Order: sequence, then structure tokens, then C-alpha cells
Amino acid sequence: MPAKLTYPFTRASIRRLKTGERVLLSGRIYTGRDRLHKFLAEGGCAPVSLKNGAIYHCGPVVIRAGGQWRVRAAGPTTSIREEPYMAAIVKQYGLTVIIGKGGMGAATLQACRRYGCIYLHAVGGAAQVLADTVKKVNGVYFHDTFGPTEALWELEVADFPCLVTMDAHGRSLHAAVARQAQARI
Repeated sequence: MPAKLTYPFTRASIRRLKTGERVLLSGRIYTGRDRLHKFLAEGGCAPVSLKNGAIYHCGPVVIRAGGQWRVRAAGPTTSIREEPYMAAIVKQYGLTVIIGKGGMGAATLQACRRYGCIYLHAVGGAAQVLADTVKKVNGVYFHDTFGPTEALWELEVADFPCLVTMDAHGRSLHAAVARQAQARI
């Protein structure tokens, strides 16, 4: 049975989760890709509070229909590209959840342990399924500055499926798999 995690994602709720656990995420999440991460890590001001929040490494496909934004595809992008920025963002903004694909590096893992954050793996290739969990687009920031793919989208999700692959105790499924593969070689 998956654990249910609802926004705000408190440090206490995050610290209870362990690598390998399935999670259904509900509530507010924000998307962010390369330009946003670089901007925030280099001292740019977040237009929203990220405290006890989630950043999803995703450039959603969003259309405007009937005066409202609608998410048509919301697949994860490769997270390791954000490694140079992620630890600083976790520390500076009080972020508690990172969502993406493929895992992250040692600096992010250390920040997760130190500040009480987790990395959740979202299934790649399931952009439509993940988009179906988006119930509403609450807002968009930096649309004109970074473009629609790199903008910060504020999404309301219900039962967004993920897997804990880096926990707040310094454990990483990505590192464990790499060690096992290296031992076999």
C-alpha cells in the first residue's frame, strides 16, 4: 500500500519515508527545469514559498483552453542536470520534496539528509498518466522570462505516483544499484 503524502510536506512526514517506498503525492507541487534552478541557486528570488514544498523536474505540455491552463503531458525530465543547483535550493528555500527521473548525485543526497528532503522517482514514458493526476493549474511564473517549458508551473495534483529513491537518512537506491552493478562487473 503506497504512503500518502499531502502538501505541505513537513520534515516529520518526509523523515518517516524510506527508500523503496511507493508514495501517492497530493496537493501543490511546482515544476522547474534548468533555467529556473540556475536562477534560484544563483540568488534569484522565488515568486512563491517553496518551504515544505516540492519541485518536479518537468517541462509540462500545457495548453490554454476556456481561459484556463490545462496540462496535457507531465513526464519527468532527467534530474542529474540539476545537481549543480539542487543542494543550494534545498538549503535556501526549505524544499522537502524533489521529483524527477534518474536520481541525483552526492551533494543532493547530503542535502536531503542534512535538511530533511527526499527524492521521488516518477516514471518516465508515462507523461499522459501523470498529467491525469493534475487537477488544476494554480498559476505560472517566469513564463515570459524562461518560456513555457522552463517556467515555474504551480500544479494541484491528486495521487501522483512516485517511488522514494533517495531518503532523508542518506540512503539512495541509485547508489545501491550502482554498487551492485560494479560488484558484478
